[in-house]
Amino acid sequence: MEHQNDQTKYVAYYRVSTLRQGASGLGLGAQRTGVESFTRGRGQILAEYTDVESGKRDDRPELMRAIARCKSEGAVLLIAKLDRLTRNVAFIFTLRDSGAPFVCADMPEANTLTIGVMATMAQHEREVISERTKKALAEKKKQGFVLGRPENLTPGAIEKGRGVRQQNARADENNRRAAALANSMRQAGQSWTAIAAALNDYGFRTRRGKEFRPVQVQRVVALFV
Repeated sequence: MEHQNDQTKYVAYYRVSTLRQGASGLGLGAQRTGVESFTRGRGQILAEYTDVESGKRDDRPELMRAIARCKSEGAVLLIAKLDRLTRNVAFIFTLRDSGAPFVCADMPEANTLTIGVMATMAQHEREVISERTKKALAEKKKQGFVLGRPENLTPGAIEKGRGVRQQNARADENNRRAAALANSMRQAGQSWTAIAAALNDYGFRTRRGKEFRPVQVQRVVALFV
């Protein structure tokens, strides 16, 4: 597509996690819809690039091509979904250091700092959860427990289960994104009520699919303190 007016030029970037999704178009439809909705009235899409690979890897050739195209055309990199880019800290800073301006269709207010914080939390949580799980299993085996038996559900085990649920809440992509935005707004002096309203306006929901209330915003932020 050629640029026809003075509006912003965009280079769209999509990512799907499996070859099957890439071949069938599954996962791309929603991303394209989001990009088209974002650019309507704002500008035109010069080109589209799609990577088919794991979110844990940094070597995304199509994204590198998209960044190069942005720099050569003076365009803005338009990322379809923010969570497609927040799983690896090194990759986030590679994007930052590329010098290419970017915007996320599903979270336009995000910036390099915001996604950097989210990426750091995501990676840290993966490492912490993995390490805690290994230590817990090793300790159980050392004590002679046969893992998986109902009689092992002692008060301590129940408490541990509560901890696991908290870890799962921290690992939740929506919670991480909501907490990053809420924390940023809180540091800017916004009230919990105002933050809850903003999260709801942006389409965030609790893990049970409900709208955020001030107390729930405080809880989700506390998960990452």
